[in-house]
Amino acid sequence: MPPVDPFASQRADRDDPARDGNIIVPSGNDLPKATKAIRAGADGTITLTPFDGAEFVHPVYAGERIDMVIKRVSAANPSNMVIIGYY
Repeated sequence: MPPVDPFASQRADRDDPARDGNIIVPSGNDLPKATKAIRAGADGTITLTPFDGAEFVHPVYAGERIDMVIKRVSAANPSNMVIIGYY
């Protein structure tokens, strides 16, 4: 029997827990959905574009979560870094 979600009928706010997630592969394209946050899988940098801002390079530590509405992740260094998007 599938779990019951008592919050399914309520509006989702930015501060609510994420209801979906996936691995983000950096590219020059916008993400299918704007994120609530992303998590870096390694020490390095992530080049990202906030939903209402300009692209910039963000230094990250392994396991760090960036709480930001992001529309594009265009690069990561190291290039094999796993990046998780939360929606």
